[in-house]
Amino acid sequence: MRVLVVEDERRMAVALRRGLQAEGFAVDLAHDGNEGLHLARAGDYDVVVLDIMLPGMSGYNVCKQLRAEENWVPILMLSAKDGEYDMADGLDLGADDYLTKPFSYVVLVARIRALLRRGGGRRPAVLRAGDLSLDPAVRLVTRGDTPVELTPREFALLEYLMRRPGEVVSKPEILEHVWDTYDTDPNVVEVYVGYLRRKIDAPFGRTALQTVRGAGYRLSGDGG
Repeated sequence: MRVLVVEDERRMAVALRRGLQAEGFAVDLAHDGNEGLHLARAGDYDVVVLDIMLPGMSGYNVCKQLRAEENWVPILMLSAKDGEYDMADGLDLGADDYLTKPFSYVVLVARIRALLRRGGGRRPAVLRAGDLSLDPAVRLVTRGDTPVELTPREFALLEYLMRRPGEVVSKPEILEHVWDTYDTDPNVVEVYVGYLRRKIDAPFGRTALQTVRGAGYRLSGDGG
């Protein structure tokens, strides 16, 4: 398995390479963001370990650029910044995991192996279904060029459905993932589906959000 480590602290980078090689990984190093982006584009890596604070180009921008190019290599971000918003920024830009310095080397290797098991499937930072798009990082929904204003709960419901395009999702599943409970009246899901339809479908003559009788709801992958 090939790992790219992008880390400007050279002693740490060398130590990571030595340790990962001892675990059986083939490891390349980059010491700034521009070099890291170049290698990630050119190399067939299984995982990229990416520091955030890099000279030339930040880890955030490296990650953002790779995802914009539809490069879905798993990315584990490293950072001395331990704020929850820093972590959220990295994950929203398309990183797969986030580890705060100083970290346990055992945990780092375990996280890398978990990413390898998961693989590098398509995980776009901006979700799309036809001309319907949702950007979790800036909490923006658009239908074509028209912004669509949603409440936080409507946004969460739409995001969950857009992450599973074309799949039938049951009310209990939606309650668990959007409301974080099974105890809420299931009819609330139907109410919020109605709210969404009046905002993302009806004004545009679309039928993206479909009811599958007796099973749940489905968001059409082509945007209706």
